[in-house]
Amino acid sequence: MSEVTAVVMPGPGKPLETRRFAAPRAKPGGALLETIASEVCGTDVHLHHGRLAGVPYPIIPGHVNCGRVLETNGSLIDVEGGAIEAGTVVTFFDVFNTCGRCWHCLVAKAGTRCPHRRVYGITTSAEDGLLGGWAERIEILPGVKVLPLPQGLEPEDFMGGGCGLPTGFHAVERAGIAMGDTVVVQGSGPVGLNAAIFAQLSGALRVFVIGAPKARLEAARKIGAEDVIDITEVTDAASRAAWVRDRTSGRGADVVIEASGNSAAVPEGLEMLRDAGRYVVVGQYTDAGDAAINPHRHINRTHATILGCWGFEFTHFHRALGMMAKHNARFKWRDLITREYSLNEAAQALADMEKFSVIKALIRPNRPA
Repeated sequence: MSEVTAVVMPGPGKPLETRRFAAPRAKPGGALLETIASEVCGTDVHLHHGRLAGVPYPIIPGHVNCGRVLETNGSLIDVEGGAIEAGTVVTFFDVFNTCGRCWHCLVAKAGTRCPHRRVYGITTSAEDGLLGGWAERIEILPGVKVLPLPQGLEPEDFMGGGCGLPTGFHAVERAGIAMGDTVVVQGSGPVGLNAAIFAQLSGALRVFVIGAPKARLEAARKIGAEDVIDITEVTDAASRAAWVRDRTSGRGADVVIEASGNSAAVPEGLEMLRDAGRYVVVGQYTDAGDAAINPHRHINRTHATILGCWGFEFTHFHRALGMMAKHNARFKWRDLITREYSLNEAAQALADMEKFSVIKALIRPNRPA
C-alpha cells in the first residue's frame, strides 16, 4: 500500500481528523507494524482537553498497542534474546529516548522522570511519523523495546489490560502490599481494576473498590473485589470512610490506592487508612485541582506513608505481561473490553470513554467501518 489512514488530534478541543500518510518503511534497527488494536484511555481524553503540558499537536493518539510485524530493517531482538521476525504479534514499550545519562536516570534511578523521555501517541507529533496506534501502521523506531505476546495470550487479552496493566502493577509495587493486607482501591477504571487484580496477586486478603458506574463496579466484583461502593449512591465522603472502617474493625485499610483522577479522593482516602498504613497516589495524571488535608491528623499523628506513582518503566511492563499470561484464565482481562471501534468511529470512542460508558474501548484501525 502506498498510503495509510490515521486519526489525528489536531489540537485541544478540535474535532478529530482522518488523514492519509505516505506508507512508511522500517528504519535501520526498527520495524513496521500492522496495527491490530489500539486502546482509548483516560489519557486520550485529557489530551483532547489540553490538560497535558508539552504535547506537540497535531498528534496520532494511541500509546498502548498491539500489532503484527510487517518488516524489520536489521536484527530485532527481544529482552529474552529471541529474534522478532515478520509475522510476530507484538506490543511495545511506548516510552523511548529515556537517556540513561541524566541525574534522574543515574542518581535518582527514576527513569519515568527523565527529561528526554518521549511517549508514543502523547509526546510524538504526527509530523514525525506514524507514532501512535490510531493508524493502520505503526513505526517502531530504533531502540524502542518490542515484546512478543506470550504464548497463550491473544491481542484481545493484552488490550483488555492496556496501559492500566503496567500502571496498576507499578502502583501495587509502590504500595508494598503484604500477605493478608486489606486494600482499598479508589477508582474503578482500568487502572483501579488492574490495581485490584495485582493487589490480590501480591497477597492481599481483602480488596474493596470504590467508584462508578455500576458496570465498572460489577467488573470489580468479577475480578475478585470482596465488596464495592458506588459513589453515586453513597455521595458523602465521611460515609464512605465509615463504610471502610466498618469492614476493618474500625482501624481502616492497610493500603489505599488512589486511581480515580479526582483530587478530592486524596483526603478521603487518607480517612480510610489505618495508622501506619500506606497510601499510593497513581490517578492524578493531570492537575485536577487542589485538595485540603490536615498534616497533623492525616499524616503525622497517623504515621502514614504517602507515595506518588508516575507512569511505569519497562520492568513493570515486562513483568505485568508475564503475570497476565500466567493468570489470564482467572481474571479474563479481555472481558474488560466493552466495545471496539473503527478509525472512522474514533470520535465516538473518545466520547464514550469520557462519559465512562465503557470500561475499555479499542480502536481497530484495519476493521471496516
